[in-house]
Formats: sequence, C-alpha cells, structure tokens
Amino acid sequence: MPSMSQLTKPAFTHMLSALDRILDKLAAHCEAKKVDPAVFMTLRLFPDMFPLTRQVQIACDFAKGAAARLAGRENPSWTDTETTLPELKERIARTIEFIAAIPDAEIDGSEERTITLKIRGQEMSFPGLTYLNFVVLPNFYFHLSTAYGILRNGGVDIGKNDFLGRN
Repeated sequence: MPSMSQLTKPAFTHMLSALDRILDKLAAHCEAKKVDPAVFMTLRLFPDMFPLTRQVQIACDFAKGAAARLAGRENPSWTDTETTLPELKERIARTIEFIAAIPDAEIDGSEERTITLKIRGQEMSFPGLTYLNFVVLPNFYFHLSTAYGILRNGGVDIGKNDFLGRN
C-alpha cells in the first residue's frame, strides 16, 4: 500500500498545479476577449454555491489542512482576502510550497492518527486514513471540479485534460 505522503502530497501538488495552469488559461481568455478577469472572480454555477474565488480558497484549504493535520501540525489559518487572479495564483503557490515543506516522514504512519475538527459546528474525529478518504479527497476534488465548471461555463476554452493536468 502507498504511504500516506504518497497518497497526499503528489495528488495535491499535481491538481493544484493543474488549477494554476487553468487560471493561466483564464487570463489568456480574458486578454483575448477583452474581458476584465474580475468578472470571473464572482461567478458561480448556481446562486447558492460559492463563487470562483471561494472554490479556489477551499480547495487550497483542504490540501493545506490535510497535510498539516496528518503531519500532526497545527493547520495554519490563512485569511480569505483574494479578489484577483494573481492573488488566487499566489494562494495556490503558497499552498504547494507549504505542502512541499512538510517532510514525508511526518505524514507517513498517520493512517490511525486521530484527526479532530469541527464540521458545521460539531466536533468530529476520524482515523487519518478515513479523514483522507472520506473528508479531504471528496471535498478537495469537489471544489476543484466546481472551479473548473465555473470557468468552463464562463466560456474559457478548457477541457478534461486541463482538469487532469495533462496539458
């Protein structure tokens, strides 16, 4: 079985890097169409869903939080003040740097480490592997997919290979 660091760090880094490249395509789209990128920051798929900026912030938070918690570290709190494309790209870069800075040895062996967090105001505890498989990864991919969907729906020329990080 792969180690916990092998299950987390490469996936987070790969997918956040793909999101960063998708945001580059958004910038190119805006330049080509003479559209202010600020228009996209507040787009959402449906009125009761979060906008693009929040989708990116939450995807980064799940990756950062999982790496920290599984390593037995305090999850650093970052303010959610990004409102521009460069600021979102900086948050992604900061998240990737944070994950890379955690030694694999700190994450490895965390399958049974108790992870306790508040979900909708209720304290919940999970073994590390359960937390990763049933809390972190579904939420991480949901918010990445939603960010992708917002941009695709907004007319940005991206496809499945962009999402998967193959471009």
